[in-house]
Amino acid sequence: MKLITAIVKPYRLDEVKTALQEMGVHGLTVSEASGYGRQRGHTEVYRGAEYQVDLVPKVRIEVVVGDADSEAVIEAIVKAAHTGKIGDGKVWALPVETVVRVRTGERGPDAL
Repeated sequence: MKLITAIVKPYRLDEVKTALQEMGVHGLTVSEASGYGRQRGHTEVYRGAEYQVDLVPKVRIEVVVGDADSEAVIEAIVKAAHTGKIGDGKVWALPVETVVRVRTGERGPDAL
């Protein structure tokens, strides 16, 4: 099993959720996040005053999938989140040793 984590622009969340649902992914976790990559934030003007925005708002999406599905899920996320502009985000995968469904006690792939 793999834990796939994606950091994407907030307004691309609906597209990513739709892409994952079409693939049959049954659950995911979404958290608000902020940070920066190569863009290093940006400058904004508010009421005539210019100020630096160091941390850009992002959304963190986490989903656990089987090993066989991980590459397809990553590709679906990348395709759905892609705008072609700087700050589109990152996607990575980590191995998952154990998953337990709390309600039933099921373990491993049955708990997904």
